[in-house]
Parts: sequence; structure tokens; C-alpha cells
Amino acid sequence: MKKLTLLVIEDEEAIRDMLRFSLPKDEFHLVDAENTSKAFSMLSHCIPDLIILDWMLPDKSGIDFIKTIRKQDVHKDIPVIMLTAKAEEENKIKGLMVGADDYLTKPFSPNELAARIRTVLRRGLIKSVAGEVKLGKLVLNTNKCSVFIDSNPVRLTPAEYKILCFFMLHPDKIYTRDQLITHVWGRNAYIDERTIDVQIKRLRHKLKPHGYHDVIKTVRSAGYIFSGHNHVQT
Repeated sequence: MKKLTLLVIEDEEAIRDMLRFSLPKDEFHLVDAENTSKAFSMLSHCIPDLIILDWMLPDKSGIDFIKTIRKQDVHKDIPVIMLTAKAEEENKIKGLMVGADDYLTKPFSPNELAARIRTVLRRGLIKSVAGEVKLGKLVLNTNKCSVFIDSNPVRLTPAEYKILCFFMLHPDKIYTRDQLITHVWGRNAYIDERTIDVQIKRLRHKLKPHGYHDVIKTVRSAGYIFSGHNHVQT
């Protein structure tokens, strides 16, 4: 099995050493940088499978680093897991909204990080340089804001597209209606929670003729989860 390359950007040497010795060596190959300057230098000749990024770094914040790479065609689709001591929900949302794929609060266990890495990498959201996010025959293009299933266009409203896009970028995790409103419309949006139910019902209706209505599942008393394991092609 090919090892997955992880770029760890963390100024604390103890954490870099802990990850180097704790993450499964037969599964992951680690390269590390203590600041963003060194990380950018490494990215110029190595494209990792995933980046583990500290929020607070000596030369540039992790948030600024994500903003920079998300503007670069070569690096914009690299998955990023943020590490930070900032546990407040507002900070988590900020990290996710600028382009982080997941968020882990210090202190954390290497086993939990390894599980998060596997989850992010198996999402099947292998985003191409062209901006395509794929799950089986379902293809969402973030550059063109379009959706196709088996090459057939799926006509969505802006709200339906935003919901589907968020779900495809953050699968296998339960989100409450309030969280979906925050992530899709913004923290200050005044939208009734029942609006989410209506939008998801309409979205499922448009996906049903193609057999993909079941990717958005209702979790009773909790919210919704996007899971397309039945549609992953092997």
C-alpha cells in the first residue's frame, strides 16, 4: 500500500516529534515545517496528500496560510486539518469557512488525529484542479457552480447548491439545522430552522430521479448527515 504524505506545519517541536513517532509508519510518511515560510518552500517541490496545520505560527497564522493556498491552482485542493488551542465554536467556524476540512483542539490523541485523517482522505471528495468534487457519478464543480449526475445536469437553486456543496465537502458528520444555517448562510443570517427541512426536501426531490436522494440522511432529534458510501465506485 502506498504511504500517504502528510505535511505537518507546527512550531512546537514536541508535537512534531510526537506525531512522527505516533502515527502509523506503514500508513503515513511525515514531512514537517516549523513555520509557513518553510512550508511554502516544501510545497514548491512536494504536494502532500494532506496538511496538518497549527493555527498559531510565528510568521503567519494558519488561517492566512489556508487563504493563500486556496488561491493557488496547484495547492488549493489539498485537504487541511487544523490544530489549535482555540476551542470556541466561533474559531472552529472561522477555520472551516476559510477552507479547513477538519478541526482538532489541543491537547489531542494521535489515535484521534489518525482517525480524522482517514475520514478526510476517504471522503472521496478528491477535488481536481478544475474544482470538481466527485462521489460516484455525482459531480459538483465549485468553479462553475454546476452539478451533474452521470453527465446529466441537475438544476439547483443557489440555496440547494450551497447545501449540497457544503455536505459534499463535509461528509460523514452530523450537522444540526442551526449549524447548517451558520455554515451555508452565515452566522448572522436570520433563517428559520424549518427552512433547512424544506430546502433539503427539495434537494432530495431533484436528486431522486438519478438515485442519489439517499445521500442526505435525517438523523432523528439531531439533524442531517451526508453519506454516500452506497454510491462509491470500487
